[in-house]
Amino acid sequence: MPELDSVNIRQMTPEDIDQVMVVEYSAFDVPWSRQAFENELNNNQFATYFVAELGGKIIGYCGVWVIVDESHITNLAVLNGYRGFKVGESLLRQVMLYAVAQRARSMSLEVRVSNDIAQNLYRKLGFRNGGIRKNYYSNNGEDALVMWVRL
Repeated sequence: MPELDSVNIRQMTPEDIDQVMVVEYSAFDVPWSRQAFENELNNNQFATYFVAELGGKIIGYCGVWVIVDESHITNLAVLNGYRGFKVGESLLRQVMLYAVAQRARSMSLEVRVSNDIAQNLYRKLGFRNGGIRKNYYSNNGEDALVMWVRL
């Protein structure tokens, strides 16, 4: 059980990608490729990623795009075994603060309609339902719930 106080949240660097890939594969049926993360960090001027680190081990990450005054969560994942300890909430809170500092006025994300745990976290932080993206997820055609919050 991680002590929340000992979890360090910092900006992701290219050197973190190996550990982030472990988190990615533990969290998603259709994980992003290493190349996707490299592209986000090296080529996407709108993207910033944060990692949650415990004792030198990356246990979670969250990505955000900030474009003018809007921000969008690209992904949020926590390593199996560390879920339920508010690591994801801490990451999301940090990303929201970052977006505000970058002058974003709103934030959006997509979440599986079946992912009640994630939806509950997002609602706790002020996100509200904004619509449905039909057949959004490629692995099973599941719909995505679009959620928004004013920052």
